[in-house]
Amino acid sequence: MAVGGAWRRAAAGAGLLGADGSVRPTIFAEMSALAVRTGAINLGQGFPDEDGPAAVLDAAVAAIRGGDNQYPPGPGIPALRVAVAEHQRRFYGLELDPDREVLITAGATEAIAATLLALLEPGDEVVTFEPYYDEYGAVIALAGGVHRTVPLQLPDFRPDLQRLRETVSDRTRVILVNTPHNPTGAVLDREILTEIVALADRHGAIIVTDEVYEHLTFGPAHIPIATLPGAAERTVTISSGGKTFNTTGWKVGWLTARPELVTAILAVKQFLTYVNGAPFQPAMAAGLALPDDFFTGIAAALQHKRDVLSASLRAAGFAVAPSEGTYFVVADAAPLGHPDAVEFCRRLPELAGVVAVPLAAFCRDDYARRTASLVRFAFCKRVEVLDEAARRLAALGA
Repeated sequence: MAVGGAWRRAAAGAGLLGADGSVRPTIFAEMSALAVRTGAINLGQGFPDEDGPAAVLDAAVAAIRGGDNQYPPGPGIPALRVAVAEHQRRFYGLELDPDREVLITAGATEAIAATLLALLEPGDEVVTFEPYYDEYGAVIALAGGVHRTVPLQLPDFRPDLQRLRETVSDRTRVILVNTPHNPTGAVLDREILTEIVALADRHGAIIVTDEVYEHLTFGPAHIPIATLPGAAERTVTISSGGKTFNTTGWKVGWLTARPELVTAILAVKQFLTYVNGAPFQPAMAAGLALPDDFFTGIAAALQHKRDVLSASLRAAGFAVAPSEGTYFVVADAAPLGHPDAVEFCRRLPELAGVVAVPLAAFCRDDYARRTASLVRFAFCKRVEVLDEAARRLAALGA
């Protein structure tokens, strides 16, 4: 049966095409299946193993029982759009019109896809940092765009600003920024973000920011690019509630931007999912209204989990990079005699009863070769699970 080329472009953009043209499963699917098959602790995929706050869960149940089970409005229910606008004002001082500058989406994943599909013409360039979340390459390819990358440099995963200046050009349509950054845990600072804004202004590019881990930082504060001078009018800010409220399966996200950008993105979004998550939208609105101590508390709890896992990795013999945010920490398996992280991750369930993913899953070949021994571990699990993982990992250093 003949099939169209869109799937092939997307698979190629995500690095999933084999030499024979077949589509390989993602490393995440492979590692999760390995965890199930071996009974290993899955520190590969970034999903929590604890439910979110009761107020959020109860609001979803109440919405279901109250009849919020049919199509919500295309841009999202008014209560959630107002809640997103209030959230941006409360935490960042941004003023938004909830009726014209906020769009509710099926998670940040759909928000990114709809945004890139709306903004890109074939041949337009998109600049991201590398490593990058795998969706970016797939959607850029699907839209017919050209993906340019700027490597994040060890040991602290910061970009070379001169390399960034050389990469952004008049051909650049979008600069796609993820901070706090998956997979490295880096939180980009004001100097880097200010340079991105200056380059976008100089070359007429739009900034798209993926900020889903905005409340999960450990020390450095998250700075939304839209708060910087001259940035708001050219920035599409994307976030979601899944990471903040431990509800990754609900897939409720949002984006904010000037009205004409929201209109263009909505025109694409309505032909992707149309709408989603009717009873979960009022629940997300309830979550965004939780008091400040909830948001500081989730960051503190996650920082403790980061410290537990990082200490166990160091004790096992890994070299561990700093993690300033997200769910993730990157560790180097080379000191343990494992220079190939892909092969190491495939053997790790046998060696220690733990699953992780190689950083190469987020990279192109050149960067992957330079970081071949690096592994990403997720610490968004119960402390007792991390303690058991620590006990198992200790066998590596024995």
